[in-house]
Amino acid sequence: MTVHALVPVKSLAQAKQRLRGCLTPAQRHALAAHMLLDVLQVLAQVRGLGRLGGVWVVTADAEVATLAGRCGATVLAERGADGLNAAVGQGARWLQAQGAAGMLVLPSDVPGVTAGELDAVLRMHRCGRAMTLVPSRDGDGTNALLLTPATALRPAYGPGSCARHRLAGHAVGLAPRVVELPGLGLDLDHPHDLHAFVARYPTTRTGRILGALGAHLPPRCVTSKGTEHHDVP
Repeated sequence: MTVHALVPVKSLAQAKQRLRGCLTPAQRHALAAHMLLDVLQVLAQVRGLGRLGGVWVVTADAEVATLAGRCGATVLAERGADGLNAAVGQGARWLQAQGAAGMLVLPSDVPGVTAGELDAVLRMHRCGRAMTLVPSRDGDGTNALLLTPATALRPAYGPGSCARHRLAGHAVGLAPRVVELPGLGLDLDHPHDLHAFVARYPTTRTGRILGALGAHLPPRCVTSKGTEHHDVP
């Protein structure tokens, strides 16, 4: 079974709006870039082990495209600016047309993901029409979504997406399998996420940049609510 990874990424300049109460625009931009590099590095490792057929980044951002190319990912130019679900849907249709057996969707704000975790997701996935998902640590969001075939399910990202994806999977007979993983489960949306991440993963690119902020990283700050669970960079 040849599964391809898909990482939807919006403009780095607009990334992590929920953190604008505690990080400057330049800091949020740098954080988004480092998170993306961490995720793409792990995906490249998994592909190198023969567990992925390819790594695709869906974006309309030129800087993101450059970073993706440096990591060996292939860029799929995002059509329009209709949000995360539209970008994932575009990628799914493209992969289906290319003959991919399945699609593994990852956001770019899970820099704690490991090759071992992704390998576990791939190994636990059922054969044939199937769905495996990894929820965010609060159980609300979808931090990884593996579908075979790629177009088996219409993406439903946004607040409460984990429950929506599970219900939608049952509705079309996919029997969703849910796997909880610590690295994949930790997305960086809120100030407490930043502190938790730097304590657990200090040697990643993201951990180093957050560690460099040190005392300048406040324990609390005012966050802004986004329209989607993942503020995809």
